[in-house]
Amino acid sequence: MRPPAPAINKVENLRLRHPQQYHLSNGIPVYDINMGALPVVKIEIVFFAGRPFEKKHLAARTTASLLREGSEKYSSAEIANAFDFYGGSLSIPVNMDTSNVLVYSLTRHLDKLLPIVADILTRPSFPQKELDVYVARAKKRLQLDLSKNDVIAYRTITEKIFGEEHPYGYNSTPETYAALTREDLFAHFEENYTAGNCMVIVSGDTGELLRNKLEKYIGRIPRGPGSEAFLPSVKPSPQKLKIDRPDSVQTAIRIGRRLFNRKHPDFNGMYVLNTILGGYFGSRLMENIREQKGYTYNIYSTHDAFLFDGYFYVGTEAGKDFVEQTTREIYQEMKRLQTEPVGADELEMVRNYLLGNLLTNLDGPFNVAEVVKTFVQEGLSLDDFDNLIGTIKNIGEEEIRSLAAKYLGPAEMIEVVVG
Repeated sequence: MRPPAPAINKVENLRLRHPQQYHLSNGIPVYDINMGALPVVKIEIVFFAGRPFEKKHLAARTTASLLREGSEKYSSAEIANAFDFYGGSLSIPVNMDTSNVLVYSLTRHLDKLLPIVADILTRPSFPQKELDVYVARAKKRLQLDLSKNDVIAYRTITEKIFGEEHPYGYNSTPETYAALTREDLFAHFEENYTAGNCMVIVSGDTGELLRNKLEKYIGRIPRGPGSEAFLPSVKPSPQKLKIDRPDSVQTAIRIGRRLFNRKHPDFNGMYVLNTILGGYFGSRLMENIREQKGYTYNIYSTHDAFLFDGYFYVGTEAGKDFVEQTTREIYQEMKRLQTEPVGADELEMVRNYLLGNLLTNLDGPFNVAEVVKTFVQEGLSLDDFDNLIGTIKNIGEEEIRSLAAKYLGPAEMIEVVVG
């Protein structure tokens, strides 16, 4: 006999620990989360050097990707070997708006690893050989990606939402990779990797020792103004597109529209609404189209927020015999949210799910640093975290229905079907 399920307890007292803030002598703001008992630190150096700030397509991604491939003092092998030897790690995740240099290190080895980071961030070499290898690999990866219906559908819908010249909308091609030069990378680096375009988030075993090390090494980054974003006007046209790929087993479906960034007053409400529709495993799209109808194995909705804009879409893959039924049910679930109130039990489940996720995000210094980074880099106050919690706890069925009527109407949607 199966034991009874444990009781569901409400998540209470969610509090984001506010960091200590100070500035290095070159003006870089530092957000310090001093938590944890282990002698380990996480240092994330954020540059506003993503797509909106590039002068040439793909310069942002390529510049960030090649930073680890050598500096005036260190070769790529020496950089990799040093981090391996001292038990640290160095990664440079590339996001749409930022390029981040992420370092994990034992506190006692900061003097060994931070000089390398400083040299990378002040004197990168961008070797021609490494650029050639990167371009060749990128072309092969792109060729593979373009054989996948879901990739084609994503590329198509984002291009239709923002436009083919917009930083959030343009797509890579073999020609754009081939057109990149070392001069493009140096130009992007010199313009965007400056103290005026940077912030640092540190967490773990921080304090005065780390502050001194940051000043000594990261304080070397030259001063400079913040970069200006290139953002052409966006005027998406609702439309339906079918890209035929007759040999495909699965057909990719994307239905979405332009929305907004985190600063928009409706963002928090849409965060809840999107979760109800397709943002977690118990969502309406999952329950109807996967569990009840069996048209697809996986279906989801997402609201991606960037620094300057955002978009919403529903994504899934279905057999070609079920495409029409699947798209019909997607629109039907959107309509239900516009016309029928969300039940109290369902809304309570979503509240608990979202608050539980936020609770997980506050577990430990490195997770707290991620939350702080998200809010600070997008120009929000850390008090906006409390506002998000307040929306999750207090949003009612009428507000949800109003948001659905405002943003989930079929007349505003772009539909892309690939298969």
